[in-house]
Amino acid sequence: MTFILLMVALIALMYFGMPIFAALFLLPLGVLYFVEGGIPAIGEMVIGNLDSYLLVSIPLFMMMAHIMVRGKVVDDLYGAAFMLFKNVRGGVGIATVVACTIFAAISGSSVATALTVGKIAIPQMLRYGMSRKGAFGVVAGGGTLGILIPPSAPMVLYAFVTETSVGALFLAGVVPGLMMAAMFAGYVLLTERKAVIDPEAPPPARPSMKRAAASLSLPLFVLGGIYFGIFTATEAAGTGTLYALVIAALVYRSIGWKDLIEGVGEAMRTSAMLLMIIAGAAIYGYMLTKLHVAQELVTLVTDLGLSRTGFLIAMMVLLFLLGLVLESFSIILLTMPAILPVMAALDIGKVWYGVLLTLSLEMALISPPVAMNLVVIKAITGAPLAEVNRSILPYMLMLALGTALLIAFPDIALWLPRAAGYAVS
Repeated sequence: MTFILLMVALIALMYFGMPIFAALFLLPLGVLYFVEGGIPAIGEMVIGNLDSYLLVSIPLFMMMAHIMVRGKVVDDLYGAAFMLFKNVRGGVGIATVVACTIFAAISGSSVATALTVGKIAIPQMLRYGMSRKGAFGVVAGGGTLGILIPPSAPMVLYAFVTETSVGALFLAGVVPGLMMAAMFAGYVLLTERKAVIDPEAPPPARPSMKRAAASLSLPLFVLGGIYFGIFTATEAAGTGTLYALVIAALVYRSIGWKDLIEGVGEAMRTSAMLLMIIAGAAIYGYMLTKLHVAQELVTLVTDLGLSRTGFLIAMMVLLFLLGLVLESFSIILLTMPAILPVMAALDIGKVWYGVLLTLSLEMALISPPVAMNLVVIKAITGAPLAEVNRSILPYMLMLALGTALLIAFPDIALWLPRAAGYAVS
């Protein structure tokens, strides 16, 4: 099949060391030159795809995350969660899940969540009797919530590619994200009952409830503004970044000019990389159109008689496999131009599919042999990667269960955006 051959060729180029954006440029141009005997107007095509107000929100959300990470807000968040669950067996693990959930809503990054919470939480979990397997697993699994619970940069990119409302996608991720957090906490409660905190033990860092409340108000401010129609997603990113700066500079007093300059530089580098990939994906999508790949996929699905559920299961498996070799932005840009017509033919809602896609990307983030969240835990603890890998199987199974529940019951994701007045199917 043409689509599979093109994907294999693209992955092969990257396997041999070619950067993603270069592979996205060169493969389509080579194919188009061979098929059509010429190269299209690249400049017009690239500028047309990058000229989008929505894309401005990505570097702003990244900047917001950087400010809050530098502001050391996780110390108070974890300390407050620690105090809340210190009398519960396995409570130190549950506190870690809660801290990951809240910090995910602040940072929007899985790797940042695993790294920042893990530095504080893993020593505490081991100190109070959690197994190494349990401590590593809960941080790796909890870290995946970073791209599901809004704000989420992959969701913004998905909204741009599919022309879907970012507000609807953000709201659709809230309940599934809380559902996965509840599953993780329940698993810790059942399996780590030997982990008991001394009721008199002080928290790892004495929390300031005033500062913790200020940190918690940031995701509420961003999501609340979108929910009530006060501002768009791009405006939410801008005002959220300013609000994060106020919290870090005036409430925490933990960020200086050097941190701010480094945050701007990091957001610029990441955004430039992403924009180059988007530019290459524009040419890749043009090639798919010229080769009639989308029509081939629709015909294939029709000929095979795949139901909507069957197609979704097949796609979740494909996305998971792609996630073993590609990062989330590339997967979205490579698959969606071909998949959108099939989704329309099978009446699969874009918002619903966006959440399913995010769950599949979460599974890839923790899939052995090498995954970013697992590498982060190895870096924090110095544990062998093989030991870290063994800790993650229960969380992969829970993410698979969450995906199955969402396929069976779409309203888990869709009822909140519907309640906010968004038209979702």
